[in-house]
Amino acid sequence: MEKPSDRNRTLARRSRSVPTDAEVALWILLKDRRLHGFKFRRQAPIGPYVADFACHGLKLVIEADGGIHRLTEARDADRDAWLAEAGYTVLRFDNSAILHTPNLVFDAVRRHVEGLRRHPSSVSLREPPSPSRGEG
Repeated sequence: MEKPSDRNRTLARRSRSVPTDAEVALWILLKDRRLHGFKFRRQAPIGPYVADFACHGLKLVIEADGGIHRLTEARDADRDAWLAEAGYTVLRFDNSAILHTPNLVFDAVRRHVEGLRRHPSSVSLREPPSPSRGEG
């Protein structure tokens, strides 16, 4: 897989410092290994792209889509295709859903993760590491 460029790393760092309201709301639900112990990263560079949230252990990307995404649907489709080729599944949620029904969004992500754990594909789904090991 293509390594993230210095430009994308810088963009990710900058984006982490000024998150949208929806990204803040979703991060509160995903951080600290709250989803079955899996670690999510925010504004994670993956190849030539920066994902809003990514769990590399699950090969899962979660995107918080605001108004700009309606204008860039073709580019998002190319990006999703690249991520799929790299083995990632992309889940997209509208910012308004994240802000107004965050528990429903979290439940949708949780159900997806539980489905992966019940029916693993060729992607190796390791058990999450102990929360006491490493930074979490």
